[in-house]
Amino acid sequence: QVQPVESGGGLVQAGGSLRLSCLAPGSIVSINVMGWYRQAPGKLREVVASITGTGITSYADSVKGRFTISRDNAKNTVYLQMNSLKPEDTAVYYCNAPWGRDYTYFSYPWGQGTQVTVSS
Repeated sequence: QVQPVESGGGLVQAGGSLRLSCLAPGSIVSINVMGWYRQAPGKLREVVASITGTGITSYADSVKGRFTISRDNAKNTVYLQMNSLKPEDTAVYYCNAPWGRDYTYFSYPWGQGTQVTVSS
């Protein structure tokens, strides 16, 4: 395994919840920032949430108050708890470890992602 493995997506009604998991290819203890990203059809990939090694989190305005990112270094896993889902959250969700200036570089090849579909 050389790329993250995302799981936990599915079809849910608006207002519902999902918990995504991302198993990294190796130890994330030394990885400063882990992030969740999403890409909707016809749109560019965008950052959804990020978490530092010390637990500092950051969220896109569109998901603030609804999504929570967390990480378990012992399990090499990053989670994204998504509540109060909206149809506009429909996308393929990915995780990665951004670095460098403006965090434009990524430590891993992109995985397959996990599809999240929210029906109205």
